[in-house]
Amino acid sequence: QVQLVESGGGLVQAGGSLRLSCAASGSTFKIGWYRQTPGHQRELVAIIPSNGITNYADSVKGRFIISGDNAKNTVYLQMNSLKPEDTAVYYCYAEIVRSSLTYAYWGQGTQVTVSS
Repeated sequence: QVQLVESGGGLVQAGGSLRLSCAASGSTFKIGWYRQTPGHQRELVAIIPSNGITNYADSVKGRFIISGDNAKNTVYLQMNSLKPEDTAVYYCYAEIVRSSLTYAYWGQGTQVTVSS
């Protein structure tokens, strides 16, 4: 089992920046970020799979950067040029593989609010 602890959310004005961090209690096969707003499904923001090729939602490409620190089992999401529509609860997501089975884990979520 993997525990995910997120930090870094908050309130920022449009055009500002925030950095989210997610510390995993162990190594992961895939790790990244999703976000969710009330009444909507959770959507992918950015993720780092095992091949290291990052994947971003079109809505954040060019503004958000995901990076990882393998030594610390930590993933970061640098969010720049934030827009009000980026307001959401951001969840860290990770997968591990054990005996050919994939297990998925979620963090508790951190609120990001972008004011106009």
